[in-house]
Amino acid sequence: MKTDTNKQPSLLLQSPVGQSWKFFVYSAIGIFMFFIPVEIGGKSSIMLDHIVSWIRMQFPAIVPYYAFIVILLGAVYPFINKTWNKDTVTIVFSMLKVLGLIVAAMLLFNVGPSWLLKPNMGPFLYDKLVISVGLLVPIGSVFLALLVGYGLLEFVGVWMQPVMRPIWKTPGRSAIDAVASFVGSYSLGLLITNKVFKEGKYTIKEAAIIATGFSTVSVTFMVVVAKTLGLMDIWNTYFWVTLFVTFLVTAITVRIWPLSKMSDDYYDGKGQPEEKVTGNYMKEAWSEAMKAVQHSKGLLQNVWVNLKDGFIMTMSILPSILSVGLIGLLLAEYTPVFDIIGYIFYPFTLLLQIPEPLLAAKAAAMEIAEMFLPALLVTEAPLITKFIIAVVSISAILFFSAVIPCILSTEIPISIPKLLVIWVERTILTLIIVTPIAYLLL
Repeated sequence: MKTDTNKQPSLLLQSPVGQSWKFFVYSAIGIFMFFIPVEIGGKSSIMLDHIVSWIRMQFPAIVPYYAFIVILLGAVYPFINKTWNKDTVTIVFSMLKVLGLIVAAMLLFNVGPSWLLKPNMGPFLYDKLVISVGLLVPIGSVFLALLVGYGLLEFVGVWMQPVMRPIWKTPGRSAIDAVASFVGSYSLGLLITNKVFKEGKYTIKEAAIIATGFSTVSVTFMVVVAKTLGLMDIWNTYFWVTLFVTFLVTAITVRIWPLSKMSDDYYDGKGQPEEKVTGNYMKEAWSEAMKAVQHSKGLLQNVWVNLKDGFIMTMSILPSILSVGLIGLLLAEYTPVFDIIGYIFYPFTLLLQIPEPLLAAKAAAMEIAEMFLPALLVTEAPLITKFIIAVVSISAILFFSAVIPCILSTEIPISIPKLLVIWVERTILTLIIVTPIAYLLL
């Protein structure tokens, strides 16, 4: 009896309930960092943005060189780990990363052709986009560890189970995946989706819906878009409208071709259909959250893992942003490519009475190349146009500089032509849904 008594406090400390403070404290810090506007020095923004702004102000001479080192590491990384020639798409993007490194060197040392050094070309991309992303993603990944690592996703996920199947035609368990994809990042979301799909817990159709419907860029990337377009003073409005529109668009696209006609088979023909959650939802949600807390890593380990993943992702993205972004800007400036593609969306931007409808249509078309390009095109546009395009950038989801190659690298069998059709559907639906909301709220 004496031994049992001595062990009891230890057991209590190790039990999920004994560690429930982690759920409340760490989740609250994560929510505060990402969603609570704070006014510092007359500027109202989320703390994550304030931290990045402070770093840029304190170390203006160092930050450009830091971004260059990240681009250098990102360009050589595929060759070091010998993945550069895995398939055609990977080869193309490995070459684009090398191009991004060359462009970065030219911009950093101010050498190169005049069209590259024009303020609205290379320097704009490097200063407004590359440096912001290079700082925001790693720093954001640290606090993302608190937001998604200690039971909050699981808690929210259980409450979402009754609505996932009727609205999005995916299992209840996909709620966690969907929120992780939206709040975390497309890479995190697709990693989870592919793993669960290969375990036989999603059908081909369900995996395709999640990959193309929820795998948006992370909250930290949304901050970059909002900063570029001067929307940080209405950050919460922008975030929640984007979340609502993205998920509503997904609810529609699952009911039309090509997603509606995709196979209901499981990976390798073996499936584990989900059992419905019954009983008290609060109890189930708390139980799932506490299981997550019990199996969570320690704070320092979790932060380190997320920081490492965030930095590797930044290495992968920065050189691609610079090369694909520059190609996109050059095509937009000197060729009619996006004007032509933009005519797909022009009837909608015109009928919806979006200010500067042709510009908005062209910006929507540019999203397929790189999700930041639309924001760069409409920086001088009216507020309503900037808000609509900012939402389109996220809600359209699919773009060639990152998400599409990531989807193609999974086991989910979906082709590029189908992905392009889904992109057009999502862009048109987003324009239709977000425009009246923008007029109502702004």
